[in-house]
Amino acid sequence: MSERAARRLGPWPWALALLCLPALAQATGAPATDAPPAGRWDFTVSLDGKPIGTHRFVVTGGADARSVESRASFVVRWLGVPVYRYRHEADERWQGQCLRELRAETETNGERQAVSQRLDDGCRMGFAYWNPRLVSQSTLINPQTGQATPVRVERLPDASIERLGQSVPARGWQLRTPDQRIDVWYAADSGRWIALDAELDGGRRLSYRLTSQPTPP
Repeated sequence: MSERAARRLGPWPWALALLCLPALAQATGAPATDAPPAGRWDFTVSLDGKPIGTHRFVVTGGADARSVESRASFVVRWLGVPVYRYRHEADERWQGQCLRELRAETETNGERQAVSQRLDDGCRMGFAYWNPRLVSQSTLINPQTGQATPVRVERLPDASIERLGQSVPARGWQLRTPDQRIDVWYAADSGRWIALDAELDGGRRLSYRLTSQPTPP
């Protein structure tokens, strides 16, 4: 794979370009969790089944004042040679279901991008996969650019998803943006986020699989 080809891997799911719509949650069968518990999620990230890095989410605080820390680091290799590097660090401040502040730094193959903004008007969400209310939104804030992207959400058939080496029942939703489709999976028993699959350019597949229990940070 050439460096040019690697750059065509497509946008990453947390770096895609909310209006609160609680009624839609009932219509789609979305989890009704109003205040998802704080916790830490550690994921192994794979491209076409081959591990390329990790992504960690740490959520602290309560519903009225919540902080979210996101740290991702990927390296795609071809014949052992790195052809694509990605690093993303984001810190968010939430009030209830509303994203109020976003600070993020992203580096893609040496190119850096930074975002620092407040969102005091209205109530919008980012791509907060840890929050089941994500699937009740029609617009999401891109943590890499700070811009909003329209999203259409569809319920997926129930499935079995691997979690910590075991197959567990899961409920899924597909998020469709103008550029991408993202399947997000939640454990049927607890409603906790456990997996993610995204289609990239050229038919490639990016996958997240939980490698630790979603425990308090």
